[in-house]
Amino acid sequence: MASQRPELKIDDEGGFIRTFRSLPAKTDATTIRVFDRTDWYSAHDEDAGFIARTMYKTTAVLRPLGRGDNALLSVSMTSLVYRNFLREALFKLGRRVEVWESAGKGNWKMAKQASPGNLQAVEEELGSGMDSQGDGAPIMLAVKISAKAGEARSVGVCFADATVRELGISEFLDNDLYSNFESLLIQLGVKECLMVNDKDKKDPELAKIRQIADSCGIAITEKPGSDFGTKDIEDDLARLLKGEGTSGTLPASDLKLAMGSANALVKYLGLLHDPSNFGQFQLYQHDLSQYMKLDAAALRALNLMPGPRDGSRTMSIFGLLNNCKTPIGSRLLAQWLKQPLMSVSEIEKRQTLVEAFVNDTELRQSLQEEHLRSIPDLYRLAKKFQRKLANLEDVVRAYQVVIRLPGIISSFDTVMDESYKEALDAAYMQPLQDLSNKLGKLAEMVETTVDLDALDHHEFIIKPEFDDHLRILRQKLDKIKYDMDVEHRRAGKDLNQDLEKKLFLENHRVHGYCFRLTRNEASAIRSKPLYQEISTQKNGVYFTTKTLSALRRDHDQLSTNYNRTQSGLVNEVVTVAASYVPVIELLAGILSHLDVIVSFAHTSVHAPTAYVRPQMHERGTGDTILTEARHPCMECQDDITFITNDVQLRRDSSRFLIITGPNMGGKSTYIRTIGCIALMAQVGCFVPCTTAELTIFDCILARVGASDSQLKGVSTFMAEMLETANILKSATRDSLIIIDELGRGTSTYDGFGLAWAISEEIVARIGAFGCFATHFHELTALADKFPNAVQNLHVVAYVGDEKAVADEGADGDEDIKNTKKRREVTLLYRVEPGISDQSFGIHVAELVRFPQKVVNMARRKAEELEDFSSISADAGNVVEKPKTEYTKEEIDEGNRLLKAVLKEWKAQVEQKGDGMSKQEKLSSLREMVKRNQELMDNRFFMEHMQAL
Repeated sequence: MASQRPELKIDDEGGFIRTFRSLPAKTDATTIRVFDRTDWYSAHDEDAGFIARTMYKTTAVLRPLGRGDNALLSVSMTSLVYRNFLREALFKLGRRVEVWESAGKGNWKMAKQASPGNLQAVEEELGSGMDSQGDGAPIMLAVKISAKAGEARSVGVCFADATVRELGISEFLDNDLYSNFESLLIQLGVKECLMVNDKDKKDPELAKIRQIADSCGIAITEKPGSDFGTKDIEDDLARLLKGEGTSGTLPASDLKLAMGSANALVKYLGLLHDPSNFGQFQLYQHDLSQYMKLDAAALRALNLMPGPRDGSRTMSIFGLLNNCKTPIGSRLLAQWLKQPLMSVSEIEKRQTLVEAFVNDTELRQSLQEEHLRSIPDLYRLAKKFQRKLANLEDVVRAYQVVIRLPGIISSFDTVMDESYKEALDAAYMQPLQDLSNKLGKLAEMVETTVDLDALDHHEFIIKPEFDDHLRILRQKLDKIKYDMDVEHRRAGKDLNQDLEKKLFLENHRVHGYCFRLTRNEASAIRSKPLYQEISTQKNGVYFTTKTLSALRRDHDQLSTNYNRTQSGLVNEVVTVAASYVPVIELLAGILSHLDVIVSFAHTSVHAPTAYVRPQMHERGTGDTILTEARHPCMECQDDITFITNDVQLRRDSSRFLIITGPNMGGKSTYIRTIGCIALMAQVGCFVPCTTAELTIFDCILARVGASDSQLKGVSTFMAEMLETANILKSATRDSLIIIDELGRGTSTYDGFGLAWAISEEIVARIGAFGCFATHFHELTALADKFPNAVQNLHVVAYVGDEKAVADEGADGDEDIKNTKKRREVTLLYRVEPGISDQSFGIHVAELVRFPQKVVNMARRKAEELEDFSSISADAGNVVEKPKTEYTKEEIDEGNRLLKAVLKEWKAQVEQKGDGMSKQEKLSSLREMVKRNQELMDNRFFMEHMQAL
């Protein structure tokens, strides 16, 4: 990459350095400034260092502008590197970008601004990269809160996806952890959050909002509180919204917090600065309760969206299910996964459509391979028309979709099963037929005005017959093209080269019309002055003749005149096509829905074992029973034979499952499998089971694998407690709670106490469905206290016969060795009812090849601790086994006798000097103790000796 960098060449280096240092300060520390130098780009100072480290992976590419103390570190970029930089900065790093252009006379002006939630200015540069992240549309959200001591928090939000010109608002009450706000961020897939600027960082409520957005990986932009006022927002919205949104009749205009957020969002996106936005937006009120709630921890626990380190597509639910053929389908899938449905009837509608495509292989394959693959990004195409940036090529792209509609509609005629025809007709056939009829006039106009034959040469022009002047110019162009062909044939005959295989007439993007000869035959023109060589490239040698060069100049001039003459006609055609934008947007919605449903069917059929349609129960009723459940991502891994397990979450007997068993035995996979299947079922997809019935869950809450965040001042245990607090405050009787190894970040006793108290709270007060994987075997006593709610499960491990192994001493001395018995452990990954009394953690250490001395020491210490303290759980209280009571006389006597023995042993050791080995010294002490019968009869001494 470094070798392709443009030369950093600036005419007036000193002038630019002075101009650069006089630019206004950045509004945000995360902003990167890039300077557009027409054919290449540059960045300077700290921004140059950032780009060097991020894109080039080395600071060796940095070059100084100027000399001495005034030098300015700089870096240059090609257009390709610049586009890659935009994707990296905006999508992965959450940065903001400013693009500056020359304003003449050494001055510069800011031409473009972009941020993770506002990509409008750089959409053309990003191109298809906007859909390569697999994370949905760029949603920008503004939030305003009202929090009074002792009262519930009120939250008002406004959000927008400028791609589809929609504004959404919502206002709701929240708890002190803002769990509803977090769920909303997840549901919408927000990329950037606008909030009130808290300069002194003293407002604890704004700090919580900031922390939640940060934990969800969302870029934060702070704006002054004045931007969140409501003074002119109704008038502003009336200008932006379609017909019904007139002043005084705006929906939900009494939601003051939400409308304040709308004001800030409209200002930040600059919607009022672009007249093409007027009368184009729709405003709707988002109902938080119509979708299952997910928190950031659940998103991570279920591997819902692809992570930055995911190598395989099937490592996330999105990657697994995304067999969509269109960019609009992929974005809709990302939205659906974050918005699982709560309505059984709506879920079953999707399931019926999926089932239709599962059972009809021909229809599914026809749509995927012949039709959907050719559909462009209709939402972005419509936006180009709205912003008056479209050209004749965009009109042709819209036309090509329109003429494909009859084929898509007719493909449904092959459906033989009458039980699916009604559903398919209502969802796709009838709406597509209606839209096809409305778009018929657009197709007629294109066929009348556009030269469709010229598309074969990648030319987008108006038909010459449409205008007399155009007709004359086209005749001249055709004559020149004929003369070029004559010259081509003459050159082929003169050089003795095959016109179809070796000598080509091409329209080069730089040189225009010229000849190309394969490199193997290049010597044919070297000795002939008639042929003028232009350039040598990988695919051959480009050359021309005086005749062809003259014809090319005439062709270029006539083409320029042709384009100038047709420009007015093109503008008329584009304007007419732009009037069909509302219809194109409706078409985009139907085709994206079709694409996702067909993708669900494709995944369900092509899984290692086919998925099944789950039976759904209304919220608050029914149980969750899964037969031979599989983790959808895990079963797709190479060299994996997945061990299936049954799941029974019954309201009256086993709504809370406690899973114990060996490390690496499959506990975490088991509980995650339940969460993944529940989410997939409520999205409307089939699920990886043999049979499945599920109740509707209102949310999935997870506490799985918390990690340190020292840079944010959050330890493992603190992160664990924050996630668990969110669970306790958000869960209801219809929630699904997934907890993995709670309580590991503190002492054993504190951890167990918290695990017991949290579990009892979930079982006794909340009554939610739950799965708790733990190594606290004592927690299984909950099943005795709540026999109608808690069930104990364990993952099975096969323990083989004992084998003799060498056991080295704890200090590693080679002269201290004993022979011990050890059992080989085989993990079976099968979940069965009952309790596991072991964790086999030391066995895992052996599997990863710990040094044998360390393993032996660990095993001995574990055995000592198990002998030292035996703990049992009694009705939820941890109590130690009763200790033996001793009289003062017994204690004093035991101490006296032990001191006497130790004195005698010390004298014996000193007498023999260094001649005794360590083993001999220990053996001598043991013999003395055994010979002292009084000491052996003392209860106090003997019990403490056994404990040690």
